[in-house]
Amino acid sequence: MAYIGNQYNHLEKDLYKAPTVFSSGSTSLDTANDKESVVSDCESGVSGPCFDQPSLCNNGLIQLRSGDKAHDLITRRFLSSLGSMAVHIKDLTIQKNCFAGVTWQARLQSFQIFIKAMEKKCGGGGDANVKYAWCAATRDEICKIVEHGFGHCGLPKNSGLYGHGIYLSPDDSPMESVKNAVADKNGVRYLMLCRVILGKAELVQPGSKQCHPSSIEFDSGVDDLSSPKKYVVWSTHLNTHILPEFIVSFRATSSLKGFLGMQDRLKMPTSPWISFPALISALSTYLPPTAMNLISKYYRDHKDKKISRHELIQLVRQFAGDKLLIAVIKSSRTK
Repeated sequence: MAYIGNQYNHLEKDLYKAPTVFSSGSTSLDTANDKESVVSDCESGVSGPCFDQPSLCNNGLIQLRSGDKAHDLITRRFLSSLGSMAVHIKDLTIQKNCFAGVTWQARLQSFQIFIKAMEKKCGGGGDANVKYAWCAATRDEICKIVEHGFGHCGLPKNSGLYGHGIYLSPDDSPMESVKNAVADKNGVRYLMLCRVILGKAELVQPGSKQCHPSSIEFDSGVDDLSSPKKYVVWSTHLNTHILPEFIVSFRATSSLKGFLGMQDRLKMPTSPWISFPALISALSTYLPPTAMNLISKYYRDHKDKKISRHELIQLVRQFAGDKLLIAVIKSSRTK
């Protein structure tokens, strides 16, 4: 069955214990019974910028300081999830969405309603499959989202490889979002940490043109059912199933994408392998020109860093099939 499963992500568990989560006056999405788990905005730890980073925008965002439980938890988990890449992250700042104003209060209440609706859809008191997830966006995109919500204007850009929607990374796998974060004129990169209603997720194949669930059975998409690296929230669900709660900004000590690209090149395969140009040449004997044109296009996209190596491999597998690929790779070994 195409379902992610009833798993509670680690950040979700820990943030429920933090006192700054989803505090918005009298409205809170925190389901914990502990009264100390939710406090008002005026009780949250707030401070001005601790370094020379320009304010993102002033509409309903407050900056959390070191010592705030949510700040420290997000910082610790974000950096630990990056592993050796964490040394390239500097001047980390976390801002919290206060859901200020009538419009954001309405969006907050709408998000609550959709969680309850999803629980009913999943069988009475079922699991709405709500997760924390990362989303890369530019400074201007985030300002528009904070001001107006998600829309066609200011929507975070992605490769479009998994259909029309917003792609998010699981809270414990922020690397893909970090790779997609674009620095502004001051060298600052931005990520949104969002609460996302996934419901029942379906597998989305690379190259998909999907823009909504394939049937009433499903609610969202993933690139892998057992270990997803991408959550896909369809364009029809943007302002009901995603709630941006924190904005994380940072500087990198070097070109982050260049470093990641170098790391990918240094990872030599331990199993039988073939270079992509040689593979494309070999596959042209078996596949029609239309398929080869698409494979060549995606290979160029990979070289231009528009799609990842993993995405390229998935696309080639989709067009060629594993049996043909295995045969081609084995044949290259004998040569």
